[in-house]
Amino acid sequence: ADGIVIHETVTEAKKSGAKITFFHDPAEAVQGADVVTTDTWISMGQEEEKEQRIRDFEGFIVDDAMMALAKPDAIFLHCLPAYRGYEVSETVLEGPQSVIFDEAENRLHAQKGLMVWLDKQRNED
Repeated sequence: ADGIVIHETVTEAKKSGAKITFFHDPAEAVQGADVVTTDTWISMGQEEEKEQRIRDFEGFIVDDAMMALAKPDAIFLHCLPAYRGYEVSETVLEGPQSVIFDEAENRLHAQKGLMVWLDKQRNED
C-alpha cells in the first residue's frame, strides 16, 4: 500500500482511538473477523493490466475457506461489480453471509440524499 495513505490512516486512527492492523496474509486478516470485504481487482481503465493483476492478487480470493476463518456470523461485503471466481467465489457472493445487495441499496439511498443536499446547496447560492 502507498506509504502516505498508510501514514495518514495510522494518524487518523490514533486521533479517534481506533486500532489499525495491516496484514499481508489474507487468512490472518480475516481470522475472527465480523466483516469480510473485498473490491474488484480490475477497475475501469485497468483492463490492460488484467492478467498481471490476477497474478498479483492470487491467493486473495474470498472463498468458503476464507469465510470459514471469520466469525460464524460474519458478513461479506463487496462494492460491486464483482468478478466471480477472481476476487470472490460464486458461493460466497450468493451465500447466506453475503449482504452485497443490501450494501448496494444503502449506497443508492446515500446517493439520493447527497443529490438532495447538493440541490439545496445550489438553490441557496
